[in-house]
Amino acid sequence: MLFANLAGTSAAVAATSGRLAKVKLLAAALRDLAADGDPAEIEAGAAYLAGEMRQRQIGVGWASLRSLPQPAELASLSVLDIDRSFAALGAVNGTGSQARRRDLVQRLFGAATADEQQLLRGIISGEVRQGAQAGLLADAIASAAGVHASAVRRALLLSGDLRHVAVAALTGGEAALGEFTLTVGRPLAPMLAQAANTVEEALAATGVPASVDAKLDGIRIQVHRDGDDVAVFSRSLDDLTGRVPEIVAAVRALPLRSAVLDGEALAVDATGRARPFQETSGRAARLTPGALVPFFFDALHLDGVDLVDEPGSTRWAALDSAIPDTMRVARTLVDDPEAAAEAFAEALHHGQEGVVVKSVSSAYDVGRRGSAWVKVKPRHTLDLVILAAEWGHGRRRGWLSNLHLGARGVDGGFVMLGKTFKGLTDAMLTWQTERLLELAVDRGDWVVTVRPELVVEIAFDGIQTSTRYPGGVTLRFARVVRYREDKPAAEADTLDAVRALSRH
Repeated sequence: MLFANLAGTSAAVAATSGRLAKVKLLAAALRDLAADGDPAEIEAGAAYLAGEMRQRQIGVGWASLRSLPQPAELASLSVLDIDRSFAALGAVNGTGSQARRRDLVQRLFGAATADEQQLLRGIISGEVRQGAQAGLLADAIASAAGVHASAVRRALLLSGDLRHVAVAALTGGEAALGEFTLTVGRPLAPMLAQAANTVEEALAATGVPASVDAKLDGIRIQVHRDGDDVAVFSRSLDDLTGRVPEIVAAVRALPLRSAVLDGEALAVDATGRARPFQETSGRAARLTPGALVPFFFDALHLDGVDLVDEPGSTRWAALDSAIPDTMRVARTLVDDPEAAAEAFAEALHHGQEGVVVKSVSSAYDVGRRGSAWVKVKPRHTLDLVILAAEWGHGRRRGWLSNLHLGARGVDGGFVMLGKTFKGLTDAMLTWQTERLLELAVDRGDWVVTVRPELVVEIAFDGIQTSTRYPGGVTLRFARVVRYREDKPAAEADTLDAVRALSRH
């Protein structure tokens, strides 16, 4: 199958707003992939439709994508050509590897059409913005294979790998999907939470009674134990075992034969209070072991008993019976908004980033942001100045999208804190493109630099240190709330104010 067909599908999905229409487009592409019956092609193609690659890491970053050759006029690359190219890039190492990798990138992009280059760029950078998340692709796989969506979702939950599920569904149907079982040692796709602004909104979604769990500012972990063998996986199902020996030791010390536990790992200070997220993620990322503490909030398997299909109340009771409270996330059962608000305040008082309100009757579901789990965090905002903006691609082609954000410096200038393209509606994109072009002082092919006059209110989840930006700090999960045309740039928040927030 030509890679151009997937690139065209990706562009069409990005330009489509309706869920059913997206599913129809994706399903058609998956059926085309399955036409030749090649499992490797199906696996690679399904990954590309999800904005991923089979190889996970190939050593190519944004810097390698800044200067690319002109696109080819005719499509010639197959899906397997792309897969082989990614594999070749990932295998480059040793002396001169940077130059060899650069040459491979240039050859790959030189053979790609404009649409193919766009999708390749998104896959490599991890920024394919087409709305084809796991839940949507699961429905598309079901449609393409003519099987029940529930069978695909369960297989995806148990395997944690959308690519393998696509191959099974498209080559073997429901019988092949039924072969996926919970296997201790093989990570499962984690259940996710949607967001709400208040605990009242969250309770309206989950219903009462509900559980209010403290939301720890750590890294998601899934721990598997089979006898003395312990494995620790990240949210993206990467193996972290060798980096977190302290978590392995803590789980191995529990009076259990086998278990699959869902939780968070984080760094804490001498009083047990959570350290900043950057310290936690930094310790997990280093090859040398760090000092992380595990806190569990769910049990998917305990001593030979699978619990994924059991309601939350049953899973949590099993967790409580097997795991000491010093290794469990704080949980409060509530029947009304007042009790939920108290639990929320208590979590913030202890330095947590918010709460997750959970239905007591819901089973453990595959990575959809459904209403069974709803996260609530306090919203922080800053008024910042737009310094530049990047042209969008995909559905945002023709609009200025990714905003460069700055705070006021001590010298009266502005210091860049980071970027965001989140929170923007089509109406906002249209308006800001017109307004920023009016303020433009340099119109590049990729970035438009503007006079620092337009103030925007930015919501964010936290502040962390950064060597990438001149102010030494950046915003976590920044998103646009609204424009502040009523406020001059001279009244935007200062860099000192931002740094002060990072110390709280």
